[in-house]
Amino acid sequence: MIEKVNPAHPDKVADRIAGAMVDLAYSKQENPKVAVEVLIGHGVCHIIAESSYKFTEEEVNPILKRIVGNKIELDLKVVEQDVHLAENQNKGNFRCGDNGIFKGVPLTTEQKYLSKIARTIYNKYKSDGKYIMNCDELIICQSNAEEDNLRKIYFNAKINPLGYWTGGTDVDTGATNRKLGSDMADSVTGGGLHGKDLSKADVSVNIYAFLKAQEEHRTIELCCAIGDENIDGKPYNEIVEIARKYIESVGGFEKFAEWGLF
Repeated sequence: MIEKVNPAHPDKVADRIAGAMVDLAYSKQENPKVAVEVLIGHGVCHIIAESSYKFTEEEVNPILKRIVGNKIELDLKVVEQDVHLAENQNKGNFRCGDNGIFKGVPLTTEQKYLSKIARTIYNKYKSDGKYIMNCDELIICQSNAEEDNLRKIYFNAKINPLGYWTGGTDVDTGATNRKLGSDMADSVTGGGLHGKDLSKADVSVNIYAFLKAQEEHRTIELCCAIGDENIDGKPYNEIVEIARKYIESVGGFEKFAEWGLF
């Protein structure tokens, strides 16, 4: 059983905004320290950023307009990272930026198939959508859709059980890292993927564990503590570089936020 939401879902909109801000920080600093939380809905976007890069409203407003549209009010709070954490990470080699437990699990055929369905529908309808597959049962909730056309393609699916809906941030609120099941399938852990720089284990170790699970076709379980220099027998900077290459391969943090890991 798996749920997938598309990039126009309010929670993914929040993830995308956070990801775009991380992209911006990396364009300004070599290895920024960033943690961005976004809450958006009903014409307002609240953003709190703990960051080594000082984001400005003049930089963030164009991101909002590009992703959400013009009718959005920005409430932005930017503070520096805790001085003790910053000092910890700057001592010696590249060191783990947070505590956590992490799990990578091979994707099932069902999960891959639903991801393909979600992407196919989103290519036609660039609006809020969520999709569920439970064995042979497929549920499609797609806003602003021509339902008859969807039924011709997915004739055994339940489509918009409550009828037509508009979706988006004027209907519901969105928050960063609230759709981790959609992003990670069975690899869900306590750490969120979005709005953080690569020093954060929530990003790098989650990506590393997921990729290793797909390669070795088995569940990978890892844990780490803030300040660790080695994880899974590798220097932490190697794990960061694996995650960096993956993020670059999908087009950056904002693009990564659109669909997550699959």
